[in-house]
Amino acid sequence: MSTRQLLLEARGLWERLAREPGSFPPTGGMNVIVSPESGLCPAGWVGVVVLGGAALVTAPDESTAGAVRTALAGLPPTALADAAAVREVLPVAGVLGPATLAYVAPEGFRPAAGPSAVERLPGGRPALRALEEAAGEEDSAEASLEEITSDAFVVREHGRVVAAAGYRTWPRRTAHISVLTAPEARGRGLARTTASAAVADALAAGLLPQWRARPPASRRVATALGFEELGAQLSLEPPPDGPAPRPLATLLP
Repeated sequence: MSTRQLLLEARGLWERLAREPGSFPPTGGMNVIVSPESGLCPAGWVGVVVLGGAALVTAPDESTAGAVRTALAGLPPTALADAAAVREVLPVAGVLGPATLAYVAPEGFRPAAGPSAVERLPGGRPALRALEEAAGEEDSAEASLEEITSDAFVVREHGRVVAAAGYRTWPRRTAHISVLTAPEARGRGLARTTASAAVADALAAGLLPQWRARPPASRRVATALGFEELGAQLSLEPPPDGPAPRPLATLLP
């Protein structure tokens, strides 16, 4: 599968999540649509996904969509996943992301094997919850292991799970990858080893692996496994009184 084919698959997925098939504009463009049930962001927020130099933006209502179109019109699509650039032109109450979006095809996958054996076990086991507690709330929320629908692929040391990976099945036969390593076990390639097992399982099932990440370390693991970064996702919380665009004069020195 070529990079272009990966891009088309990824855009199809996010159009499905936006509840609007065919809504991605051509490369270099931006399309702002009204989608109250958008899966690009939390309910009531503005969702932004940039893939291959084109941006799809969802808004909860027409008023918000109009303000967003006006405010973001002067930014190139690639800048729409830059929280700082967006904040310069659009007041927001909160931001989630950006998170990079990366994908891998079977022929691009680079499996990783380490000195530790990977064990397969059903997701949601107490062993995974113990790992999440050890990793802390922030890292556990980033990994979202509790959401996986696949088996978990884990490495144990002294009876404890110190690294785990799996995936949640998303629409359009997409496998959303999750991976988490205990703090004391990081830097030894365990994330790459467990994630490799999860990705191999997803590919064997005919799924398209997706890697969404914010931390640089997570992005490096994805790159090592052959994932291609095709874009990014950003969620914006409108202010209580609505996202009125700032006057141009206030943006000038």
